Amino acid sequence: MISFTLSVIALFVGYLLYGRVAERIFGPDDRETPAIRKADKMDYIVLPSWRIFMIQFLNIAGTGPIFGAIMGMWFGPAAYLWIVFGCIFGGAVHDYISGMLSMRHDGCGQAELTGIYLGSMARKGMILFTMMMMVLVGAFFVYCPAIILSGIWGDKMMWVVLIFLYYVATTMMPIDKVIGKIYPAFALSMLFMVIAIGVVLFWKQPVLPEVWDGLGNWGPEHLGLKQPLFPALFVTIACGAVSGFHATQSPMMARCMKSERQGRPIFYGAMVTEGLVALVWATISSYFFFADGWKDVCSPELVQQFTAGADGLIRHADGRSLIQFFDAPTVVTTICASWLGLAGSILALLGVVAAPITTGGSSFRSARLILTEALGLKQTTARSRLLLSLPVFAVGIALLAWQIGNPSGFSTVWQYVAWGTQLMAAVTLWICTVYLAREHKLYMLTLLPAIFMTMVVTDFFLASPTTLSLPETPSLIIAAVLTTACLIRFTVWKIKLCKGQEKRA
Repeated sequence: MISFTLSVIALFVGYLLYGRVAERIFGPDDRETPAIRKADKMDYIVLPSWRIFMIQFLNIAGTGPIFGAIMGMWFGPAAYLWIVFGCIFGGAVHDYISGMLSMRHDGCGQAELTGIYLGSMARKGMILFTMMMMVLVGAFFVYCPAIILSGIWGDKMMWVVLIFLYYVATTMMPIDKVIGKIYPAFALSMLFMVIAIGVVLFWKQPVLPEVWDGLGNWGPEHLGLKQPLFPALFVTIACGAVSGFHATQSPMMARCMKSERQGRPIFYGAMVTEGLVALVWATISSYFFFADGWKDVCSPELVQQFTAGADGLIRHADGRSLIQFFDAPTVVTTICASWLGLAGSILALLGVVAAPITTGGSSFRSARLILTEALGLKQTTARSRLLLSLPVFAVGIALLAWQIGNPSGFSTVWQYVAWGTQLMAAVTLWICTVYLAREHKLYMLTLLPAIFMTMVVTDFFLASPTTLSLPETPSLIIAAVLTTACLIRFTVWKIKLCKGQEKRA
């Protein structure tokens, strides 16, 4: 529990100190914001700052800092360091600078920022990539909640239809009508759940593995995990540390802020809050899997079904290991029901069902905004929004139908989505670095995390069994070479920029 406590304190200190550093480097001022300058009662609407914070938090969080943190702790206490340092120096900086950049450019999305700072070819690629990611996330966050809800009441397909209709509403209606009213309530419920679980953690004071007990990969020996710590940990825990998905969501709130000075508490602050959520659930995972917590929260009958297998791992009677039997959603529902009773079960339902539904709805809305910017169309009428959204909904329905026919499709595709969101993070950090360099500001703020994330996504793509499946050492060498090439390219560009500016002076 010492590592957990120190990590929580570090996040608060990081927000107060490093968040202020990021703010001073960017330099918010009193210029008129897009919410005022381009007000259209649809996407550009001034909202109260507390409401923007809650929407931003829920948009970027969803189930990411819960499920990702649970699976990330399978690698061991090193997860604490990634959440803390990744969040403070990477994710929160990524969210703040990219969110403020969006506000400076009329609330434009990540693809348009890519075009402004990395070139037209990069813009075209990012439009296709982000559109694909948004529709994938939206479509695949329909079926899983429908399965859970049908187990409580109603038919599975009924819930599929209702959830998709909700997505249509969040995509088509003004942001203050559905998202602005519903999301803050869901965000509050998630925060209440995390606070309640955190209080029980401190009350129970379980003996848990600490950071100084070893930063190596605990997964293979204790849980039978086959993935290497690097780069798998840094892709598994995205939300809560660094996530490029956030750069697709921040523009929605950049269009609703009345002052640039709201940026640090909203963009940086929401990311730090998400890091706190990840810390709580990573610690729960440590308790559950490394401190035999599963024995405390499961029925004696279920516990008796587990024994040590021939490989020394604890296995269920059907042969499944602990992490195969207790997946992330099961850990959430089991812990909440055991520790918080009926209220916990309800909160767990909100976390496991409402969070992905809201994330899916925001993803479809983001897809519409990306298309709007790419095609240069106005969205002032319901008809124009519907015509633009129909292709997005059609692709989403096709993906949904494929998933229903392929039950294992979610786990397969989601591996690519996890890698894709980290690729977007690397691209966004390079965008921020180019901006800071152009403005003669301290670009090392984003350059260092950009280099690290480039190394992570490159190595993961080369080594992952779902992609090229190269051996560990060659993939690391190739990833290092490609990352160095990116750094050299940036350095050459920076030298040319400085020379050009000197000539003009």
